[in-house]
Amino acid sequence: MLVVTKFGGSSLSCATQFEKVKNIVLSDPKRKIVVCSALGKRDKEDTKITDLLYILHAHLKFSVPYQDIWDMIYNRFLGVQADLNISYDIKKDLDLLKAELNKTISQDYLVSRGEYLTSKLMAAYIGYDFVDAKDLLRFNYDGKLDSELTEKNVKLAFSKSQKIVVPGFYGAYPNNSIRLLSRGGSDVTGSLLAKCLNASVYENWTDVSGILAADPRIVKNPHAIKEITYAELRELSYMGASVLHEETVFPVQELNIPINLRNTNEPDNPGTMIRNECTDESHIVTGIAGKKDFISFNIYKDHMSNQVGILRNALEVFAKYNISVEHIPSGIDSFSVVVSSANVDKIKYEVVTDLKRELDADVTIEADLALIAIVGRNMAKRSGICARIFQALGNEGINVKLLTQGSSELNIIIGVSASDYEKTLVALYESVVR
Repeated sequence: MLVVTKFGGSSLSCATQFEKVKNIVLSDPKRKIVVCSALGKRDKEDTKITDLLYILHAHLKFSVPYQDIWDMIYNRFLGVQADLNISYDIKKDLDLLKAELNKTISQDYLVSRGEYLTSKLMAAYIGYDFVDAKDLLRFNYDGKLDSELTEKNVKLAFSKSQKIVVPGFYGAYPNNSIRLLSRGGSDVTGSLLAKCLNASVYENWTDVSGILAADPRIVKNPHAIKEITYAELRELSYMGASVLHEETVFPVQELNIPINLRNTNEPDNPGTMIRNECTDESHIVTGIAGKKDFISFNIYKDHMSNQVGILRNALEVFAKYNISVEHIPSGIDSFSVVVSSANVDKIKYEVVTDLKRELDADVTIEADLALIAIVGRNMAKRSGICARIFQALGNEGINVKLLTQGSSELNIIIGVSASDYEKTLVALYESVVR
C-alpha cells in the first residue's frame, strides 16, 4: 500500500503547521511520498511566499529596489528552520539564491524556489529524502508533459528511496531549465506521482475538511460531502466550486485512484473521498455551485424548426469570435446561446449584427444572468427534484430564466437574474441539498 500525500501552503505556513504535517505523515507508514507547496499565509494579512517571489522577480526585472522583499522571504524560511531546529542549512541555499538575483533571472526558476526550499526543510524535518521535481517531471519544449520519461524517473527515484519529499508546482524542460505549472499546480504534481506509482490513494491536505455542499460565503454552515464522483466534481468545479486544480483529477481518474481531501488542522476528520463510483446515498443532491456574469443571445424566427442548419450557422458566428458556448436552451421558434459576459463584453453588438445577418432572425440580448448547477449522481430516475426546485424558488419570488438538464441526469442548470444569485443558492441548499 502506498499513499501520496500533498500539503498546500496553508498547511506549511509556519513552524506550528510543520509540526502538524510531521505528525500526520509519520502516523501512517503508507505515507511514503510527500509533496509540498511553498510556505503559505500565516493569517489574512500575510503574503504567500510564491506571491513574494513573483513580486521579487518584477522588482529585479524593472530595476526596482528589492531588499525589503528579499528580507521577508529570507526571514520566513529562516524562522521556520530556527523554530524547529531543523538541521538543514537553509541559510546557505538562500545565500546562493541571493547571489543569483539579477534582472535576467528566469521567473520560473525564481518562483519555483518557494516549493524547493520548503520541501528541503520538510524533508530534513521528517527524516525523508529530498528529490527535486526537475528530476522527475519532464516537459517537452512545447510545454507538454513527457509522460513516459516522467514515469520512468518517478519509479527510479522511489526504488532508490522509499520515503521522499518532492516540491510541487514545477518540472523541467530537456535542457533542465525550470518550467512552472499553472497556479495551484502542486495538486497536479501529487496526482502525477500517484499515477506513476499506482498509489492506493492520493491525499490532498489543506485548511478545509473536504468539499462543502455549497459556498460557505453565501450559505451558512453547509455540510461537507462525504463521497463524490469525479464526474460530479467536474460539474461543480466548472461552475465555480474551487477545490482542486482542474487538471488534478485526470491522471488519477485514469487508474481509478481515489483522492482524499483532508484538513491539516483536523486530521481525524475523514474529509471527502473522490472516486469514479460512490455508494453513499444519504443525499439525493450532492452539492450546488454557481457563477454570475453570463449573457444570453436570444434568437427568434418564425418556422425556425423547419430550417435545417440554423443552429450550426449561429454557432459558426460564435466560433468566428472564438467564444465558448455554455448552454443552448431552445423552443420551437427560438433558441438562446448563453456565454460568459467576459468573453463578449467588447464585441456583443458585433455578434448580434452577425447573427441577424447570417440567420435572418430577430436577436436580443439578456445580460446579468447567473447560472447555478444542482449536481447529484443520486438524482437519476428520482422524481420530484424539479418540483422541489421550482417550489423553493417560487416561495422566494425568484424567476427562473433558464433550465437545462444533461442526459445523464447528473446535473440541472438553472439561470436567474444576477441580483437573485445569493438568494437562490440559499433557497436551493435549504430545500434540495441539506
